[in-house]
Amino acid sequence: MSLLAIDMGSSSCKAVAFSLDGKILAERSHAYSPETPRPDWAQMPAEVFWDALRDVTGGIVNVVSGDLVDVLAISSHAETFVPVNEQLQPVGPAILNMDNRAVSQANWLAEALRPRHVFEITGLAVHPMYPVPKILWMRENQSDTFRKTAKFLGVIDYLLTRLGLPACIDYSQASRFLAFDILQKQWSAEILSTCDLTPDCFAVPVPTGTVVGRLSSSIATVLGLQTGTAVVVGGHDQPCAALGMGVVESGRVSASLGTYECLLAASEAPALNDAAYSASLNTYCHVVPDRFVTLAYFPSGIMLEWFLRLLYPERAGSAASVGEICAALEARAPSAPSGLCIAPNLLGTCNPDFNPHASGVIFGLRPDSSAAQIYKGILEGIACELRSMTELLQGVAGTFHDLYITGGGCRSPLGLELRAALTGCRLHRMRCAEAVCLGTAILAGVGTKKYSSFSEAISQLVQVADTIDPNPQIADSYHPQLQQYQMLYSSLAGVREIGAAKAS
Repeated sequence: MSLLAIDMGSSSCKAVAFSLDGKILAERSHAYSPETPRPDWAQMPAEVFWDALRDVTGGIVNVVSGDLVDVLAISSHAETFVPVNEQLQPVGPAILNMDNRAVSQANWLAEALRPRHVFEITGLAVHPMYPVPKILWMRENQSDTFRKTAKFLGVIDYLLTRLGLPACIDYSQASRFLAFDILQKQWSAEILSTCDLTPDCFAVPVPTGTVVGRLSSSIATVLGLQTGTAVVVGGHDQPCAALGMGVVESGRVSASLGTYECLLAASEAPALNDAAYSASLNTYCHVVPDRFVTLAYFPSGIMLEWFLRLLYPERAGSAASVGEICAALEARAPSAPSGLCIAPNLLGTCNPDFNPHASGVIFGLRPDSSAAQIYKGILEGIACELRSMTELLQGVAGTFHDLYITGGGCRSPLGLELRAALTGCRLHRMRCAEAVCLGTAILAGVGTKKYSSFSEAISQLVQVADTIDPNPQIADSYHPQLQQYQMLYSSLAGVREIGAAKAS
């Protein structure tokens, strides 16, 4: 028997089948791209998620036919939602997490309830990325779609309905709607009442790892799975990745190095204190029972993706080609600091100020600046930003010197060397590179009693492959550039204000 874990990412869906001892039996991915019909909009037909799920599941089943899948679990990126009618059919496109159309509605919500009060309920800083401000935007700007909508479902809840199962949402995903009481583990009556919404507008919250049902024969046939396959509710990809790296107790911190770079610490209680609030840290329900996560994050990999598409548009679609390009650029990169100061804020900033009007910046270009130098400058900027996030999280979670890492950024030796040096942390690269899917598989296994506990599953499945130690000499060489980086963002405040006024 095997565990099938699905990770619905913001740009692709990945499926991995694991044996009970953690061996990867097969994996498959399906890419998709957002539509951007207007500035600050990002959306996609909901059918894209269903088509991706069917594709990866069918591809997996063809490979592991001798090791039958008997449980399926789905995890996902957060904040994306689908408006559906009474028949649970989409009445509009999925509005994605990277969409920034609801700035004014987020500002209204902050004024109506006070940002600190919203934080004390939800563990989140008010921001237009979350579904509730976008739902308010829809009511004001797409009234026909809003009137047709019976429920606003997250990606997992929507896919469960396509599987013929109840629309359930786990606590970690519900926490990302900006309307979930993380202590009471239920939709916040106060926030919803202020927004003139009701709990039945959303899926039913359940603990992560709940067995929500089994596949009917008709749906199983569509997916290529066995009739009666158990379906487990997964969670938000970041805490799922943390579970896949063994981050369930206080003192252990994970870092996911992808489109967004996310530092995550686990705890027995949410960090709803002054330090967490002032840094706008997110603190909410873990996928592990009676645990919470506190995280700091920023857009990172999107800057590298943009740069590679700009220089090599014909090769950027292939993972193998991207790896070759990066390796060649790293081989030609200067051994000393690049002298460039690059802020990777193409999607705005996250902690500590969550400014959707911030943008990427490249400072210090000269006539002789090379592609390899700019590439290294981007990696330096990401490492500088990670250092800032590390300091913010240490102010709440306590000092730590080890980061357990996963994600596409792990493939860059130069990037890891810079991150380790500038944060002063040992980076432990996990043996299983697919931490989100491994965490999702653990949820599937514990939920169906294949493991007696999370501790047992972690001890069997979670292992470190190697460790990158911080180099003090490299850290010393970056003191001037780090100071320059820290000054760059604040010095552009006036420029951002003019841009924001023009946009409004």
